[in-house]
Amino acid sequence: MATERLSLRIDADLKKDLEREARREDRSASWLAVKAIEAMLENRMAKRAAIRTAVEEARNGAFISQEAMDDWIDSWDSDTQRPPPKPDVRIR
Repeated sequence: MATERLSLRIDADLKKDLEREARREDRSASWLAVKAIEAMLENRMAKRAAIRTAVEEARNGAFISQEAMDDWIDSWDSDTQRPPPKPDVRIR
């Protein structure tokens, strides 16, 4: 993969922290910065995908009520843990 140079300005303390972490990892500060940017972009893409999925599910009009979710969560770590709730609210 071809690479390109990117120049940016960062806070002096942040640069020191990055360089310290790079030494700990036996990597370059640039390598760590690239990995951090990759992770941030992957997280944002995953968040957008989750939002798209949620919007599509909302368009189908089936939802789980807050009460059903609360009841399910309240049953966690108990002898009578309930299965995950099914949609109990329909909007059309």
